[in-house]
Amino acid sequence: MNAEQQNAAAVAELQDLMLTNENVDQFLEDLAGLSARILGESVEVQCGVTYRHRSLATTVACSSDEARILDEIQYGFGDGPCLHAISTGSTVIVDDVRTDGRWPEYFEAVAGHEYFAMMGVPLVLGPEGGAALNFYGASPSTFTSSAQALAEGFATQAAKALQMVLRVSQHANTSSNLRAAMESRTTIDIAIGIIMGQNRCTQAEAYTMLSRASNAQNVKVREIAQRIVSGITTAPAETHFSN
Repeated sequence: MNAEQQNAAAVAELQDLMLTNENVDQFLEDLAGLSARILGESVEVQCGVTYRHRSLATTVACSSDEARILDEIQYGFGDGPCLHAISTGSTVIVDDVRTDGRWPEYFEAVAGHEYFAMMGVPLVLGPEGGAALNFYGASPSTFTSSAQALAEGFATQAAKALQMVLRVSQHANTSSNLRAAMESRTTIDIAIGIIMGQNRCTQAEAYTMLSRASNAQNVKVREIAQRIVSGITTAPAETHFSN
């Protein structure tokens, strides 16, 4: 399989992940696993996904515990291949941590883990924060120019996919919050109608009674409303949504 075919296959798998994962956390875990697989056909490769907001970096997903450990050690030193990739927006390749002199303290700390090659590939997400795919190879010089090209092409598509999944997740959360608010409003409206019938008062007067009870008992209005409705019927209030 040539580089173009590899990239097309990886993008197809990435699209499948988008369709099957509405949960952001699971999408990220699957993304880390897929990222490791596309570069690890003939050698052992692990991958971590780093997200950095302002000065705080964290591993949000990884293909193995070893990848997470290598990421965490890097954060402790405050710099390294993946953090540098996020800062500069450029891919960073380390052929061998035992001979590369750029981050000597970090490389000395991780040499014993026997993942000697590294590659940090930035994920462009916009002004809110930065991210990177952190690849770790067990063999020196794992990440050739062709591997870099494949990883960068994949990262471009991965960044777009992640942004789409985040938007879908945010939309789902917003829709859920709106639905909950409307259901709460339905219960309050039913309770107001009950108060109006029992006290022969106006809608405004009924809501004032509901509000006073809420303040006196130090609970939310919807909880007082739920108690009133429950005193009349055991059936829950239903909100009817039209398409």
